[in-house]
Amino acid sequence: MAPDALGITIIASLGHIMAQKSTIYKVELSVSDMDRHYYETHKLTVAKHPSETDERLMVRLLAFALNAHEHLEMTKGISTDDEPDIWQKSLSGELELWVALGLPSEKVVRQSSGKSDAVIVYAYGGRTADMWWEKIKNSTSRFDNLQVVNLSENDTSALAQLASRAMKLQVNIQDGDVMVSVDDNILYVTPVKWKNASN
Repeated sequence: MAPDALGITIIASLGHIMAQKSTIYKVELSVSDMDRHYYETHKLTVAKHPSETDERLMVRLLAFALNAHEHLEMTKGISTDDEPDIWQKSLSGELELWVALGLPSEKVVRQSSGKSDAVIVYAYGGRTADMWWEKIKNSTSRFDNLQVVNLSENDTSALAQLASRAMKLQVNIQDGDVMVSVDDNILYVTPVKWKNASN
């Protein structure tokens, strides 16, 4: 093989390594939501960004289950700044629900509250989330369409342990309590509402 050809081969294979972006997860998500009377199974193909942890991926799936609807969709999420992680649009394209994960800035909360009929932030991260909420909560009081829900560090760490590339996930919701089961593993999650929407 000529040196030039060898060089091209190396560059091509390096390019291939750099192009490896998301890991694909196949998820069969069965939701039994007795609070909303919603009972459906969603077959999801979820792209996990290289910088996304198992914990964040599972929080994303949990957030999807908590808001499950036939028009709910995963977005590009972590790889884009101008989209939430999950959204729901009307048939005419209006944003009905904007779901963000983690600890968004006050600016992002403000912008999303202006773009969508309803916004839900699922905060997690233990003490870091507590500090974020202390800093941001006063500035969020004017957003009537905003709901903020905290997931404890214990719950999200346990959720991360359930992640696998092919999952059958069952989520049961009753009186705000959540039971998540994957295979023989059962986990109880208690979301805590830090802010209710008032519209």
